[in-house]
Amino acid sequence: MVVVNALFELKGLRKSFGDNLVLDDVSIDFPAQSATVIIGASGSGKSTLMRCMNLLEELNDGQINLDGTDISAYGTDIDSVRGQIGSVFQAFNLFPHLTVVENITLAPRLVHGMKKEVADKSARDLLKRFGLADKADEFPNLLSGGQQQRVAIIRAIATNPKLLLLDEVTSALDPVLIAEVLTLISELKREGMTMVIATHEMGFAKKIADSVVFLHKGRVHESGRPESIFESPKTQELKDFLGALHQAGRL
Repeated sequence: MVVVNALFELKGLRKSFGDNLVLDDVSIDFPAQSATVIIGASGSGKSTLMRCMNLLEELNDGQINLDGTDISAYGTDIDSVRGQIGSVFQAFNLFPHLTVVENITLAPRLVHGMKKEVADKSARDLLKRFGLADKADEFPNLLSGGQQQRVAIIRAIATNPKLLLLDEVTSALDPVLIAEVLTLISELKREGMTMVIATHEMGFAKKIADSVVFLHKGRVHESGRPESIFESPKTQELKDFLGALHQAGRL
């Protein structure tokens, strides 16, 4: 039996907002070079979970390990941790007063101390690789939504993170633009990027996921291979969730 060590581990995570318990004893292992997809209805805790992973939200209880180090421990250098975790959310969050290249090179230069010319070349190489070379010196408002989201993802990987978090990165896009973004994510998977993806795109989840985690009311109800989750659900909660998606024509 081959034992796969997890690059990223969540152990017993609990998170409340006042009396509202949003995450309840969440434990998940994320192996290196894997794509894990988080699914669940709106309000199930997906976005809060993603925000806890990169320490944007403070835990009430539990532990988060990155590459064997407890990053949730008191006194952790949060900026250093975030330098190892790339995060992309539904809102593109690009700086409108900076060009595409300037957006991408900001963190490598200011956080990682990369020289401007080195960061610039690296950014332009990434843009060329993903079909956006001609947008390098444009401002974000001149780009389509799909192009802006692809730039946001390129910005997140420009620091060579150990882990990439993608939280509903296609939910604000139309179907054509969604395809652009999903193509880029698929390319990153082929290159071995370790990713955690929260999505409502079930077809994409089936194709890209090495494992799928189903969240319901802040708890992990099922997890496993995509074929197991989508074709042989065990809990009533997952059966109901998939049934609702099927009725809505989204599965």
